[in-house]
Amino acid sequence: MKVIRQLPDLKDYLTGLQRQLKVTGLVPTMGALHEGHLQLVRKALRENDTVICSIYINPVQFNNEEDLKKYPVTLEKDLEVLDDLGCQCAFCPSDEIMYPQKPLLTTDMGYLDRIMEGKYRPGHFNGVRLVVSKLFNMIRPDRAYFGKKDFQQLTIIRRMVSDLSFDIDIRAVETVREPDGLALSSRNRLLTARTRKDATILYRALIYAREQLKAGKTPARVKNEVGEIFTGKKNTGILEYFEIVDKDTLLAIERIKDPGQVQLCIAGYFLKIRLIDNISLI
Repeated sequence: MKVIRQLPDLKDYLTGLQRQLKVTGLVPTMGALHEGHLQLVRKALRENDTVICSIYINPVQFNNEEDLKKYPVTLEKDLEVLDDLGCQCAFCPSDEIMYPQKPLLTTDMGYLDRIMEGKYRPGHFNGVRLVVSKLFNMIRPDRAYFGKKDFQQLTIIRRMVSDLSFDIDIRAVETVREPDGLALSSRNRLLTARTRKDATILYRALIYAREQLKAGKTPARVKNEVGEIFTGKKNTGILEYFEIVDKDTLLAIERIKDPGQVQLCIAGYFLKIRLIDNISLI
């Protein structure tokens, strides 16, 4: 596997791929790779001639400095895993490469930036859009791969690609879970044994909510009951939000008309570790 850190080297590599008419897939990551990331890479390998996996911890998408400091860094292990998987290239730029000057550009996607993750992490999606746009411009892939665990991020990236006419096909990959239902996340390794066990309440709350909605309860009632799950049991988890939304617009749903359009989204803290999850209604 070729490991690239400098833009001239990346340009030379991409020029060679273009001459060979290679179809290229991009898997953007912040490292600390787990099975969820590897599923993205595997799908990309099946669908493209060449796969480039970027590994870059993007500082401008962190609205919490402590969260950035705690983010796990496992670059050498990540590169070994990607090489074993058959990934052809890893792009591992430094901050100086990605942001030679402090970025001034900000973008706003209206209400999408101010609900759920956007409400509790102001500026987060501006940072995500900035780094993803830069990677798209640097690499110009035919396809890019994102996990459904970050459902709001996936929705915003798809809308950004449409609004800015990026000639890139966005591919979504299902959330990968532990046997007990906990969605895989790079932050899981920061959990203690106790909080790791408690964190399964996120998935259990989602499953409960889905069952209750299918039984005919209103979204408002189910939202209240999910809140009670967190307050009524001994658990280190603190619910930040639980929303029942349209999977295309992410707008809150008050009455379910089309179950196929409904997504259940949740976020919570376990001591100081923040986790998110989501499932569809059907």
